[in-house]
Amino acid sequence: MTTLSSPNRAQAIQRLNDFVPHAGKSYAAGRNRDLGPDKTSAVSRLSPYLRYRLITEQEVVAKVLTEHSLADAEKYVQEVLWRTYWKGWLEMRPGVWTRFLDDRDRAQQGFPNMRAIAAAETGMTGIDGFDDWARELVETGYLHNHARMWFASIWIFTLRLPWALGADFFLRHLIDADAASNTLSWRWVAGLQTIGKTYLATTENIARFTDGRFAPTGLAREAIALAEPALESPGTLREPKSIDQDEPTLLLVTHEDMNPESAIATGAPISSVLVVADNSHLWGSASAQFVRAAAIDSAARIGSHFGCAAHVAHALDAPTLVAAAQSVQAKQIVTAYAPVGPVADALGQITSGLASAGITLIQSRRPWDSYFWPHAKKGFFPFREQIPKGLAQFGIL
Repeated sequence: MTTLSSPNRAQAIQRLNDFVPHAGKSYAAGRNRDLGPDKTSAVSRLSPYLRYRLITEQEVVAKVLTEHSLADAEKYVQEVLWRTYWKGWLEMRPGVWTRFLDDRDRAQQGFPNMRAIAAAETGMTGIDGFDDWARELVETGYLHNHARMWFASIWIFTLRLPWALGADFFLRHLIDADAASNTLSWRWVAGLQTIGKTYLATTENIARFTDGRFAPTGLAREAIALAEPALESPGTLREPKSIDQDEPTLLLVTHEDMNPESAIATGAPISSVLVVADNSHLWGSASAQFVRAAAIDSAARIGSHFGCAAHVAHALDAPTLVAAAQSVQAKQIVTAYAPVGPVADALGQITSGLASAGITLIQSRRPWDSYFWPHAKKGFFPFREQIPKGLAQFGIL
C-alpha cells in the first residue's frame, strides 16, 4: 500500500534502489498482476515520486540500466517513458486538456443520473472488483495500473457513465494524478486517443490477473469507441527563455518539479528559493497531503543545494511571487517548466502581473523533455523507436 509517511526525495531514492534488482524479467512477468493493496507487487510504486519529479524519469531509467540490459528491462523502461510520452503529446495539443475540462463540466451539470455516479465512486454498484477498486482508490490514493484500465473500461462500457467524470474521479483521489497521464489514459480506454481502439475489461482477464480474487459478471461484451470532433494538429513546443546569469534570481518550485537542482545549473544566480504548495492546483486531499510534506523536504534540500534561504508558501499568485522576488531584489524568477495543466495555466495568468512589477518569469525545460517530447506527435510506437537513440544521447546506453 502506498505510504505517505515520508514523501521526500530520500524515500524516492530508497524505493528506487529497492526496486532496481526486480526491474528486469521479474517486472515483465508480474507487472500485470494486481494481488491486492497489501500484497507484494511486481510494480515499482514510484509513480507518486515521478509525478512530482522528486525523482526523474532520466535517473530512474539510468539506475535500472546499470543492473539490467535494455532488452531485459525493456518493459519497465517503456513504462517510465509512457509518462514522458503522454506529457509531450499533450504539450503539443493543449486544447485536448481544455476539451476534457469542458466535457467534465458539462457532464457534472447535465448528466441525468448522478446517483449512478455516486454509486460508482463509493463502490456500491454490485460489480465484483470494481467496487473494491473504488474503495481502495479513495482509501489509499493508489491503484495498480491494470486495475485502472479495468475500472475505466467498466465505468465507460458497462456502466455507461461519462468518461470525463471517471477521469475526474481519478484526478480527485490518485496521489500520482497528472493532467497528461490521467486524461490521455482514460481517452485511450474510451477509443478517443487512438481512434477506434478501445480497451474491454473481461471476466477472464480480471480473474487471471487478480489470481481469482475477482471474477465480475455482467460486464459489457463489446467496447464501441466513443466519438468526438477532430483534434487539433500537434503544435510546436515553446522555446524557453535563457536565464540571465548576472541577474539576482528567485527560484520558484512548484509541485510539477520538486527536484529543480537537477534541472537548473548550480552556477545560476539563485538568491532565494520559494517552494509553493498550493492546494488549489491539485485535485484532492491525498495529493495535497503528499505535496505539503514533500514541500518541506524540498525547501530544506534545495536551499542547501543553492546555498540560500528557502521558504514554503501556499499561494501561487502574482502578489506572493512579487513580494518574494522583491525581498531579494530579484528581477527574474526561474522555475522548472510546468507542462499543460493547472500550474501551467496559473503561471500563464501570473506572467502579466510579474511584468507589471518589472519581473520576468523564465521556465527552464529539462533536456530530457526537450529531446523526447517532439517525438510524441503520433502514437507511442513511433515514439518507442526513438528510445534507444535518446538514451544513448544522455549517456545511459
